[in-house]
Amino acid sequence: MTIFLIGYMASGKTTLGRALARATGRDFIDLDFYITQRFRKSVSEIFAEKGEEEFRRIEAEMLREVGEFCDVIISCGGGTPCFHDNMEYMNKSGVTLLLDASTECTVRRLLTAKTVRPIVRDKSCEELPLFIEAHKAERAPYYNLAAHRLNSDNLESRDGIASTVSAARTLLGI
Repeated sequence: MTIFLIGYMASGKTTLGRALARATGRDFIDLDFYITQRFRKSVSEIFAEKGEEEFRRIEAEMLREVGEFCDVIISCGGGTPCFHDNMEYMNKSGVTLLLDASTECTVRRLLTAKTVRPIVRDKSCEELPLFIEAHKAERAPYYNLAAHRLNSDNLESRDGIASTVSAARTLLGI
């Protein structure tokens, strides 16, 4: 069974994906990293050189490529579900799990990685929660198509990761 982890940026998709893969003996694929390796450019570089529309086309193509692998856990980019019928594809090809972090938790995680996330680089501490709420609301119609939903606020300690892995395993029946 292919497991697709979706959710807003900094929701913990990579953290949970790696831990869940270790716990279940599956391979883990971070879609953004896969694209970076394949094109030998960062996602930001692809965006800058080719634009969002072309990046989203590449992303959809690469999603379908890795989605054909057996027994993998795939961490998708925050926007992946919102383009090119990707949610429909993921729901047909495997099981989708939405990681849902609170706005407060997302803000905290993004503030520690602002330089890595260009979309929030220029946001003040006051603007960031409002931006996140609005952006999540835009993406909600896609995110809400996930087969399962799991709160991911506890992915900040070993115990929190372990308990979230346990919850995900129970939810997914693995």
